Amino acid sequence: MPPISLDRETLSRFEDAIQKEWLVTNGLGGYASSTVLGINTRKYHGLLVAALHPPKDRRVFLTKLDEDVNVENNVYRLGTNEFQDGFFPRGYNLLREFSVSPFPKYVYTLPNVEVQKTIFTPYGKNAVIALYSVFNSSSFDVKVHVFPIVNGRHFHSVTDRSKSPVEFVQKQDGTKVEVGLKPPQPVLIMNTTEGHYFASGKWVERMYLREEAHRGESCLDDCYQPGYFEASVKAGENRDFAIAAVAGENEDDTREVLAQLPSTTADVKALYEEEMSRCENLLLGFYGTHRTLQSNSWLDWLVSATDTFMVQSGTADEKAVIAGYHWFEAWGRDTFISLPGLVLVTGRCEYARRIFLSFKKYCKQGLMPNFLPDGTEQPVYNTVDATLWFVNAVLQYLKYTGDFKFVREQLWETLKSIVENHVKGTAFGIHVDQDGLLSHGPQLTWMDAAFEGKPVTPRAGKAVEVQALWYNSLRIVQLLAGKFSERNRAETYGQLAEKARESFAEKFWNVGKGCLYDVVCEQERDGSLRPNQILAVALDFDMLDSARNWKVVDVVQRELLTPYGLRTLERNDSRYVGVYAGDRKSRDNAYHNGTVWPWLLGPFVTAFLKAKGYAESGREYALKNFLIPLFAEKVFEGGLGTLSEVFDADPPHTSRGCISQAWSVAEPLRAYVEDVMQARPKYENEVLHGLG
Repeated sequence: MPPISLDRETLSRFEDAIQKEWLVTNGLGGYASSTVLGINTRKYHGLLVAALHPPKDRRVFLTKLDEDVNVENNVYRLGTNEFQDGFFPRGYNLLREFSVSPFPKYVYTLPNVEVQKTIFTPYGKNAVIALYSVFNSSSFDVKVHVFPIVNGRHFHSVTDRSKSPVEFVQKQDGTKVEVGLKPPQPVLIMNTTEGHYFASGKWVERMYLREEAHRGESCLDDCYQPGYFEASVKAGENRDFAIAAVAGENEDDTREVLAQLPSTTADVKALYEEEMSRCENLLLGFYGTHRTLQSNSWLDWLVSATDTFMVQSGTADEKAVIAGYHWFEAWGRDTFISLPGLVLVTGRCEYARRIFLSFKKYCKQGLMPNFLPDGTEQPVYNTVDATLWFVNAVLQYLKYTGDFKFVREQLWETLKSIVENHVKGTAFGIHVDQDGLLSHGPQLTWMDAAFEGKPVTPRAGKAVEVQALWYNSLRIVQLLAGKFSERNRAETYGQLAEKARESFAEKFWNVGKGCLYDVVCEQERDGSLRPNQILAVALDFDMLDSARNWKVVDVVQRELLTPYGLRTLERNDSRYVGVYAGDRKSRDNAYHNGTVWPWLLGPFVTAFLKAKGYAESGREYALKNFLIPLFAEKVFEGGLGTLSEVFDADPPHTSRGCISQAWSVAEPLRAYVEDVMQARPKYENEVLHGLG
């Protein structure tokens, strides 16, 4: 995978460089992340953000490592921290190069001395390792002091000593230091492979987090500097050393993890190569599965990014999908929209089975949870579409595996329960109406932003994409019932589907605009031009004839398409907001009222090619005009090597929200592989043949 490299000139453009961030995950929900300048701008930034109950209970333990390099009588400070009155120190001025491949490396140049710092996270462990290489071509001995800056807070919060007094305690043991909060809290242990640790202890107060300030969030954080590690490099020599940090719920657990990490620099390098190989093997598996696809920079990075969202959930055998970094958790809707692009397209179908089984146990009254919260709270079920996306994901799994045995033995009873509960009625007003369409309460679709409990886009009634998902769900269970020799049930499901299709065609077609209504209620029809209707064309089972499919695609392309995704509302609507910025109220108001979502490019490309044909010219057009701008530009901006959650609706479509979002990566990638490159699922024809 070719590295993303930024040279001194690029890094010197401060306002641009400070917007570029990197992210490395550990497979547990934890991660390391910062900016390319080494300046933390978010409360979510940190070199060790550990998930103590994977993938939950994420806490910032090691905020950063700042270095002083002592050459003769000069001290060169490589770290940079921002405060409200400016920066101190300004080590980014000494930064010659930054690269990520996929692990970040900082290269600092001083007179006759070069310092390289590479950061990586051992997979499956709440740990981070900084590997230093110091090249001393001067005629003086050099001492490198590495100052850990630590915390212990939940990653959604900041530390304010003036409101909540905090006391750190540390226990030193040669090259190792154990730092914890008092009274006893989870423990951080740090160790160096070379040199010594010197305890001191002071607070670094009111560090300014500019991105949180822009978002109207708490933006001042108090951190603790317990001491420093020292390594010496003789004149004319080079030296490598590493500092490892491990966090755990208690002292014993943390020490156990530390004991699993290498204790020598040579072994740390070997572990680094193992982690690099793990990343490379993911790419080898992808291109081995899709032998007609050729490696290129953005495709390599997208495939690599899929792995960051796959995390352990509960036991080691269970898997979950982190919806987005830094702050999202395991959301049901996001999981099942993303699942085809994350694990089926990339050839990791075993992960799909684990995810199905993990969510199956939470199915309640025929509903899958909206999200699995952090901590000990109960799952939340306030969604109408997450369950239907689950059913769709089962079909996509079958198209890639042909594994009807697993579906029958493990999922079939759950699928039947889902349909039965929806037909008779379940929570949140979700029920099949007399017209065969699925009715539901407010704020249950993916457009679920709310401020102070009031929905911004309530969409109560019968939302267009919900009807498309319901119809597809009925066709899927009809197919399965036939496959499993339950003919009466298959007939019943088919009748329900046909009734829904007929009512949909009658009630949802907006003659005036030549497209679909967004929501239909008993008293009114919402003609807001939004992208949700594209799913009625993109899903496997069509509810409209080909002529109407074509018209839907044309309207969405003309009114909502941008280079990086679909707007969530047409520009001439009075509710349209062009920039997703400001405090929470402002952002919530813009979230689905114009803001561009890149995940929607997936169903749009699928719908475009379904409606207009898969001729080579059409596929080349779709790639060049719909996907390449996103892939070739945005993969290398914002969150480097990944795709952001949203973009501003107005040009230049600045990246916003999470720097790395699961469905932003998964859906455009799926559409590229399946639709543009025509690397179709192996068992697609066999599976869909059941319904002709």
